[in-house]
Amino acid sequence: MPTLNESATIQLALQALAPLPARGAQILVADGGSSDTTAQLARVGNAQLINAPRGRARQMNAGAQQASGDVLLFLHADTQLPINADKLITQALANGQPVWGRFDVQIAGSHWMLRVIAMFMNQRSRWTGIATGDQAMFMTRAAFDAVGGFPNQPLMEDIEMSARLLKLSRPACLRERVMTSGRRWETRGVWRTVLLMWRLRFAYWRGAAPERLAALYR
Repeated sequence: MPTLNESATIQLALQALAPLPARGAQILVADGGSSDTTAQLARVGNAQLINAPRGRARQMNAGAQQASGDVLLFLHADTQLPINADKLITQALANGQPVWGRFDVQIAGSHWMLRVIAMFMNQRSRWTGIATGDQAMFMTRAAFDAVGGFPNQPLMEDIEMSARLLKLSRPACLRERVMTSGRRWETRGVWRTVLLMWRLRFAYWRGAAPERLAALYR
């Protein structure tokens, strides 16, 4: 779990993970230098805290380096896994193909458009084989190593990672849902955020530098 000043959301995410260590899972929080209480809350939540270079891709790679398991899951701090996520992932990867996957997503919030956005995110991912970080991407350790981990770029690292993993297999698209926060859409405006994200993805597809896109996103 990569974090940066996530004290408002990390507790719920870690509470959802609380049953997993007893079933053999390892919980790692890769913090990029939070100035709030994120680090303390991670320790209270029984997570292993890693101090990592700032940047989501760098932080996720740092967490993967410290992980001991054969399967890796990358979870945003504002996203909660279903209670049986470990079993679902084990079943999805049991036969050796596919070697990676993601969950369907549900977006928490009051705006009616959030349900529509989630529906299109899930369906688009099935059509294209491209997953987003909000969908809690998971993969075998061998697949992660084979593609060299997440690319060191400030935005669209999940899109680029999906494209690399697609060379190994199509993803397992689990219909069970993770719950992710709608704060990004609600604070910036739902329609404004949707249009911005499509604009950024189109520009990335056309070859725009991730650094330039990250500046536009901020």
